Amino acid sequence: MSIKEQILTTIKQYKTIIIHRHKRPDPDAIGSQMGLAQILKASFPDKTILCAGKQYDGFAWLGKTDEISDDQYKDALVIVVDTANQPRVDDDRFNKGKLMIKVDHHPNDDAFGDIMWVEPEASSTSELIYDFFAANRAELTMPAEGARLLYAGIVGDTGRFMYPSTSSHTLAVASKLTEYDFSASEVNKIEDEIDIPLARLSAYVYDNLTILDSGAAYLVLSDKVLEPFKLGDDSTSAVVPLPGKIKDVISWAIFVQQKDGGFRIRLRSKGPSINELAKKYGGGGHPLASGAVVEDEKHIDGFVKDLNEVVSNYKK
Repeated sequence: MSIKEQILTTIKQYKTIIIHRHKRPDPDAIGSQMGLAQILKASFPDKTILCAGKQYDGFAWLGKTDEISDDQYKDALVIVVDTANQPRVDDDRFNKGKLMIKVDHHPNDDAFGDIMWVEPEASSTSELIYDFFAANRAELTMPAEGARLLYAGIVGDTGRFMYPSTSSHTLAVASKLTEYDFSASEVNKIEDEIDIPLARLSAYVYDNLTILDSGAAYLVLSDKVLEPFKLGDDSTSAVVPLPGKIKDVISWAIFVQQKDGGFRIRLRSKGPSINELAKKYGGGGHPLASGAVVEDEKHIDGFVKDLNEVVSNYKK
């Protein structure tokens, strides 16, 4: 029995299924969560399918999470999608169910769950959810809304199909999804749109990005810097790809100040592997897209020095 068949067999055994994703979600986290929920609701109308996690206004176009009581977890199957490690799961009741399935495309550094399906080579978890459907299409139904959500997740995590994780299979899946009754161009437009405060922050990024001789680059977004833009930490994710558009930039870090005074680091690369550096600073992720943290501004210089060394060694 394949892992996809095992997951379907397990799903059939439960009346209540609760789907979780990671904190501070992106389109893939929500798309894979809500897309899977749509497939299961259409395929098993007698089951209770719920989506857990904080609701964000900016992602309302991808659906809304549910109010879930503690009692509903008692005999439930919990499915955690697109989440590399347990501290990142949104809603810490994810371990209160009867059984847990993990479906993810990040490196499996935190191997949690009773059943794990992890494929780091996949472009996105939304791609994996489509593969789950395709492998079991004789017993599963894909509604148009499910296809729209999965397409949105793939578009988001591939950077509009520009990132190296985009494979021929990714493009084939996206093509299959666009056969359903939804507007792919509308999804693309929504994911590409920014509002005026974000446009101004984008200008600030290009004006203030420090680019080192090695091709390493960095930017510090302190509370003082962000205050005039009236944007929260979640909104800053939209500017993370911008330094990569500069030809001379090879790898970059954006430091975003948090409520505790520390800095969340959004780390990206066009070539050198940066996930080991992220692990050194309490984070992790993909070789070319990771996250980390530093306790305060004093530790930023040390991180930049390490990033510069990684890029310099890559160029040798």
